[in-house]
Amino acid sequence: METKIKNEIRSIKVLDFSVLVWFVTVVLGQMIFAYYILFLYGKAGLQGNFEHWNAVTPHGHLANDVLGNVIFGMHVMLAAIITIGGPLQIIPNVRNWLPTFHRISGRVYVTAAFVISMAGFYLTWVRGSVGGIEGAIFISINGLIIMTCAFFAIRYALAKKFDIHYRWALRLFLAMSGVYFFRVGMMFWLAIHQAPVGFDPETFRGPFLVVLYMVTYVLPLAFLELYFRAKRSQKKYPKWAYSLFLFVLTGGVAVGIFSATFGMWLPRL
Repeated sequence: METKIKNEIRSIKVLDFSVLVWFVTVVLGQMIFAYYILFLYGKAGLQGNFEHWNAVTPHGHLANDVLGNVIFGMHVMLAAIITIGGPLQIIPNVRNWLPTFHRISGRVYVTAAFVISMAGFYLTWVRGSVGGIEGAIFISINGLIIMTCAFFAIRYALAKKFDIHYRWALRLFLAMSGVYFFRVGMMFWLAIHQAPVGFDPETFRGPFLVVLYMVTYVLPLAFLELYFRAKRSQKKYPKWAYSLFLFVLTGGVAVGIFSATFGMWLPRL
């Protein structure tokens, strides 16, 4: 009996450690991504060199489209802000030690979630989306998921049902990270194949991209549900299995972050 209890405790510790390693890896990459956004788009905007936005994002800046340009600028700046602020919302010590900061920043984060989603809809369906109709559909699905998670996160926070609120906050964090995960996944794929396999780099369409949209915009929520189940399970095997899965996933994420950092983000600054 004592051995069984020790094994269960060990499985819990390994699961918690695997989550910590994944979180630190993801957040480190997000900070680099935020730096990239701020210096690529923010610096160009401050210098008045708005045409430079088109170096990476087609239709980033269009002549005689003031409204669209403002929406795009707001979209990318909010992306940088939420990329930096998102992790702070789910770190337990921040919530416990700085409750006022958590509440205020949480409201800002949720508001930004709605604004950035609406801006994304406009840019996708009015200006046009890279990746054709498939990209537009999945980006819109991601926006709907973001707004749904934001709604329930704030709803349960106001109702003081903090356990449920925290779960929705985790879902929101993953949904808001969809664009980041997509880029990391893309660079992981290119690092492995050293070529654009499964998609056309000119039209940015292909079966691989459809799968990548699903993996980065939809499946993270399913992975989170599996984590909740493993955490609640009275058996050790689900915890060990999920820990192994998360370690493997973290390795892939690390490769993607490294490739994105030195192959896409930093060279463009």
